[in-house]
Amino acid sequence: MAEMKPPPIVVIGDVVGSRTAAHRGRLHDRLSAALAETNRRWDADLRITVGDEYQGTLPSLGAATAAVLWLRVALLPEHDLRHGIARGDVRILDSRTGVQDGPGWWAARAAIDEVHDLAGRPATRGARTTYREADDVGGGPAPGLPGALRAALLARDELVGRLDERSLSVLRGLLAGRTQREIAAELGLSGSAVSQRVRRDGIGVVLQTTAWLEDLG
Repeated sequence: MAEMKPPPIVVIGDVVGSRTAAHRGRLHDRLSAALAETNRRWDADLRITVGDEYQGTLPSLGAATAAVLWLRVALLPEHDLRHGIARGDVRILDSRTGVQDGPGWWAARAAIDEVHDLAGRPATRGARTTYREADDVGGGPAPGLPGALRAALLARDELVGRLDERSLSVLRGLLAGRTQREIAAELGLSGSAVSQRVRRDGIGVVLQTTAWLEDLG
């Protein structure tokens, strides 16, 4: 008996407050470049659909959680992003154009709408990412996974949202695989100053959380 293929992981993202951006063309170019790098690193097919919105599929839930962090950090502090991640079936509506529909996309849309709602509340205004499972997934791969993942994403968003420009540069470098020594040289800082930021600003927690999440299938 053939093994059932798990439902795909889909992502919908957009730029927070993009309508007020002073240079929309420049924003579009930066987002396009970040999406191209993300697709290369995580074997994704994220693409801009209209205006400031983009969507696509990723090979695993872990890859999606890492990719959306990379995208967000690539554009901060000038622009911020929000993402809805979902697991669920998708359907090809038009094989010629590649237009898709289905429960996975509906769940991703519900997730990004929920992020918008969470960010509108004082207690959770740092929310930028959440996760939903489509109804067709049932209980999911592990009991309690959706709630635990949503909690981890919310906490990670809060930490990232508190970083200043210099600490964002440190996080961006570490996510790109550079060493603290290399980052210190690039930023004109001492090695101890970079290490202090990693500890004090929660960058180490962001990295460890992301590493654990990336193991998700």
